[in-house]
Amino acid sequence: MPLTPPPLSLYVHIPWCVRKCPYCDFNSHEGRGALPFAAYVDALLADLDFDLPLVWGRTVQSVFFGGGTPSLMPPEFIDRFLQGASSRLRFAPGCEITLETNPGTAEHGRFEGYRNAGVNRLSFGIQSFDDGCLQRLGRIHDSREAEAAVKLAQDAGFDNFNLDLMYALPGQDLAMAEHDLQRAFALQPTHVSHYQLTLEPNTVFAARPPAGIPDDDAGWDMQEHCQALLADAGYVQYEVSAYTRPGRQCAHNLNYWKYGDYLGIGAGAHGKLTLGHDESILRRWKHKHPTRYLAEAGNEAVVGGDERITPERRPFEFMLNALRLVDGFELATFEARTGLSATMIEPQLRIAIDRGWLVIDAGRVRPTDLGRRFTNDVVALFLVEPASKT
Repeated sequence: MPLTPPPLSLYVHIPWCVRKCPYCDFNSHEGRGALPFAAYVDALLADLDFDLPLVWGRTVQSVFFGGGTPSLMPPEFIDRFLQGASSRLRFAPGCEITLETNPGTAEHGRFEGYRNAGVNRLSFGIQSFDDGCLQRLGRIHDSREAEAAVKLAQDAGFDNFNLDLMYALPGQDLAMAEHDLQRAFALQPTHVSHYQLTLEPNTVFAARPPAGIPDDDAGWDMQEHCQALLADAGYVQYEVSAYTRPGRQCAHNLNYWKYGDYLGIGAGAHGKLTLGHDESILRRWKHKHPTRYLAEAGNEAVVGGDERITPERRPFEFMLNALRLVDGFELATFEARTGLSATMIEPQLRIAIDRGWLVIDAGRVRPTDLGRRFTNDVVALFLVEPASKT
């Protein structure tokens, strides 16, 4: 079946932060001294020029500045990048442009600058409103600064913003997890990302786990209790860890979960693109270290790697994303975005249905409540191991 190019997003990675958090496995580097923002914007635009031939004629539906801490970058540089990007790519009317921000970097006037530059959505890395939890997580802000940062953004005219919150934190109990949500609700976010602390490989916490992490049963109790609180407060769950006011889903992340396309520019950025000329799906990532990226952006040397996604692997990749969505996916979308017939996944779907993990209704596949508890097991059904070499 023919591959149909899906919606296209643009991801921009800003690699610096004030201090690396011990649980963080993202490509982030502690900034020391004056950071080379002007040179980095030049590198981003050169990187974009290098990738442009892969997306000629396509429209960008969303832009996301991630990190690191993108809010370390002053607004004038965000503005210069967006002006340069919009002169090279067609931005859709009302294009969602999100900037991740750390409350510890909020300053008077900065949010007005971001808004004037074209940013229309913010994502605050709050994690908790408990000062003890924040200290144990290695965050640079406290609860007072978190609330003040959100209010500064609201005063600047931002009415669409996400709050990131974590649960099952060291030293946290159920009442503390509930208190975090109540503090969040008082700020009236349009979107809440609520996810469990995990000890990711190659992090400080993985090497030296902190004391007092709640056990699995306690973590599950927090999840169920907090899901009920979010629902009661009017936040609809649409993905494993994403809750939203009606009509305020994150368009950028939805595109990921629906196996859409995205250009990835910046140090360590990953992209995924459907190429019509040879009916292939390409993954490309850039070198991680900012110094090397600055030196090589704009030419082949900046590419850390390219990978063509074989038809055998596409069902797994698609499910890894789409089965995170509460509403699941349409079989027609699977066919359009993988180039494969839905008959190829009928055996796996039948197993998942028999186990009570999935349901199919009018061509739409949805995970059940049980299926959402065992998402990894459901997705694993679609993983085809490569043939061993003899």
